[in-house]
Parts: sequence; structure tokens; C-alpha cells
Amino acid sequence: MGVSVDSKIKALAKNEAAADIICKYSPGFKTDPQMKMVYGLTLRKLASFPQAKELADHLDEIDAELKALGD
Repeated sequence: MGVSVDSKIKALAKNEAAADIICKYSPGFKTDPQMKMVYGLTLRKLASFPQAKELADHLDEIDAELKALGD
């Protein structure tokens, strides 16, 4: 199964290519230890929080890039 903005943060963090894509829009994605607190959320849900406005602004672009990774 491929990844998308509806994938859990934990799955995205474990997928190096997906994590690299997200880091383009949220540079602390791979390095911020607080990310572990949101591992159970989807990227779409995380983007709904005010603190993640940068993700929300680029959610469609991120989703397209993640889906392009395929399986």
C-alpha cells in the first residue's frame, strides 16, 4: 500500500523517501523529538492544527508527491 497524507505519521517517518518529501515543507519532521507525540495522527489531521500551517498550505502538493512514490 502506498503512502499519502492520510497515512499515519509513524508510517511516513519510517519511509525515508516520504520523510524527505515532508521535510521540504516541514524541516523539523525528521529531527524534532516531539514528532513522536503525533505518530498516531495522519498527516492530514496534523495539518489541521494551527502550528502546522505550513503543512496545511502545501497539503495537496505533499499528497501528490507521496502518491507518486507508489508502493
